[in-house]
Amino acid sequence: MKHTIIKTVIVLAFMIGLVSAWWFSTPSLNAVAWQPGAAPAFTGVLSPNTDLQNAGLLGKGLVHGPEDIAFDAQGRLHAGLHDGRVIRLEGDKVITLANTGGRPLGMQFDASGNLIVCDAWKGLLQLSPDGQITTLVSEVMGVPLTFTDDLDIAADGKIYFTDASTRYRQPDYILDLLEGHPYGRLYVYDPATRTARLVLDGLYFANGVALSKNQDAVFVAETYRYRIRKVWISGERAGQNEIIADNLPGLPDNINSDRNGTIWLAMPSPRKAIADVSARHPWIRELMVRLPRAFWPKPDRYGLAVAIDENGNVLKSLHDPTGDHLRMITSVMPYQGRLYFGSLENDRIGRL
Repeated sequence: MKHTIIKTVIVLAFMIGLVSAWWFSTPSLNAVAWQPGAAPAFTGVLSPNTDLQNAGLLGKGLVHGPEDIAFDAQGRLHAGLHDGRVIRLEGDKVITLANTGGRPLGMQFDASGNLIVCDAWKGLLQLSPDGQITTLVSEVMGVPLTFTDDLDIAADGKIYFTDASTRYRQPDYILDLLEGHPYGRLYVYDPATRTARLVLDGLYFANGVALSKNQDAVFVAETYRYRIRKVWISGERAGQNEIIADNLPGLPDNINSDRNGTIWLAMPSPRKAIADVSARHPWIRELMVRLPRAFWPKPDRYGLAVAIDENGNVLKSLHDPTGDHLRMITSVMPYQGRLYFGSLENDRIGRL
């Protein structure tokens, strides 16, 4: 009996030691509370439909994680993949143009035919027509780019782009959500002077970027606050900003303007109740981060894209409630009367 008790005590002490070592070795958060509004009901223009299930599928099974899409002057489709490749898709043929060695996210062609790429690890890059990669920006005023995310290019050539989080890199994006601090920034790069400057900081996971119809303002998605912010860059209100769409039904990722007043928001997932509850109670998130990642919140398997006008009014929504055809949508690119849908994780590009 005595030996049995001793063995039990030793085993318990060993287990307590293991749990303690695990608890104190896992990352800790400085989580903050905030008060999200009640998630809007999927009614009216947000009512579920099956429109996305009618999309054609390009490159199915040939591409992995085409997060954003760009078209060159010849109308050829380009995308950046999970393995760092920048590719051109021609029918069922995937042509590799370059490998950034990082994770290419937002991208767009400039007037000279260069593909400008936001690489989550490398910064703001330029891929020339002959396949040469040049780093345009890796830091601004001594602050390194940590999570370069999305961009839009103005008619004067200036490139507006986001650093989603100055604290967390791309594999740990969920930690930015769980912590809840405004680590995001909006920058502008001027190719004429080869300099970049800060436009606005204090953004909650600064993600998608889109210029207004008149190019007097930039719209920025703050993913983890479910909202779109408008930042004036010229005119009487230059330097001012305001939230024009708040309490959205999902987490806005890349955003794209059709240049005629409509902005398409890609939403990788609808809102999740656990995220809204834990927003009010930081201790839930501080506990969650200490659990195995299998227990962390994950996006719903759902396809969702929403169109708004430049005042933030919801105009239309496109759904795939099953997520079997299109899911985890991270970009919606309007091009010549069609919409193209990219995804951070899926193996296809949608065309509707």
